[in-house]
Amino acid sequence: MSNEQNAPSSAHFDTLVVRAGIRPDPTTGAIVPPVYQTATYVLPEVGVNKGFDYTRSSNPTRQTLETNLAALEGGKHAVAFSSGMATVDAVLRLLNKGDHVVCSDDVYGGVSRLFNQILTRFGLEFTYVDSSDPEQVRAAMRPNTKLVWIETPTNPLLKVTDVAAVAEIAHAHGVPLGVDSTFATPALLRPLELGADIVVHSTTKYLSGHNQIIGGVAITSDDEIGEGLRFCQKSIGAVPSPFDCWLTLGGIKTLSLRMERHSSNALAVARFLEAHDKVARVSYPGLESHPGHAVAKAQMKAFSGMISFELKGGIPAGRALLNHVRLCSLAESLGAVETMITHPATMTHVEVPREERLARGLTDGLVRLSVGIEHVDDIIADLDEALRAC
Repeated sequence: MSNEQNAPSSAHFDTLVVRAGIRPDPTTGAIVPPVYQTATYVLPEVGVNKGFDYTRSSNPTRQTLETNLAALEGGKHAVAFSSGMATVDAVLRLLNKGDHVVCSDDVYGGVSRLFNQILTRFGLEFTYVDSSDPEQVRAAMRPNTKLVWIETPTNPLLKVTDVAAVAEIAHAHGVPLGVDSTFATPALLRPLELGADIVVHSTTKYLSGHNQIIGGVAITSDDEIGEGLRFCQKSIGAVPSPFDCWLTLGGIKTLSLRMERHSSNALAVARFLEAHDKVARVSYPGLESHPGHAVAKAQMKAFSGMISFELKGGIPAGRALLNHVRLCSLAESLGAVETMITHPATMTHVEVPREERLARGLTDGLVRLSVGIEHVDDIIADLDEALRAC
């Protein structure tokens, strides 16, 4: 009887994060798959290989990660890239000059920069709508629309989009739906099950979870899309290193546990902030006051660890808060075990013209908080102390 171990496809999610795609090393039996830190592979003879010839094309460690991530999303194909932005770029390279994209209006600043300042130069067209209102997506569709692209929850305003409703609109027009689900992770939301065609994650964030790597992945069950993404991966070469893949696999093993803690901590912090007299408003899908709470509750298992809130007092208040936190780290990232805090107006969205930023709802006093897995009382105490300086 074989002692080879792997998770059955019917396994629960908590089992998949630990076991999916993971097999003992065939040479030593090591329970942790090794890092195949190699650029190339010796072929047994001309025209014959064992599936690997050059690491830009494929690598055993990366293949293990891709198999694992496909299982977590319930997809057939997972294609890993060197960053979340490289992943988004690869998806958009499936389009052609003159194609049109309907996109959520509140997307990560790097995505809007890629779309507006680079891809438009190659003939792609973009229309931005509040995708939390599916009718705005429907109204924006054109004969040349070839992709609908949403984030849910969005970055940084945490708008929530009904994935199934938007998928129905996209498919009625013969268009695929792409979903950036970085904030939710497959532990909380599985967009492919709701009708999405492509799911994208920045593996830099919750999936790896420890602020150690930069990476991204696109997952699909569509064979043509999967083949196109794999071709882009090989041709462009924006691939993650074997070591980064190995670190990501290690982080994923605790994804379920971490997302439970991120979510419970964030809900408590959001309630604290909502009651604070120096906070004008709080956006967190787990709060009943959030306009997308009902949709989030219906399609997500929990509400993740991201909060945005608006301080009374604008940029001076934001600077005061961020300069007085001690436990919360002032850092331009999210989704790791450490609590991190950013001020979009002076950090992540500083390149966005102020008029455009305000029109999108990114006010001068907006703060984005990535709630970590520290004890929640310590996180709240740190914020409480810093808010006194605002």
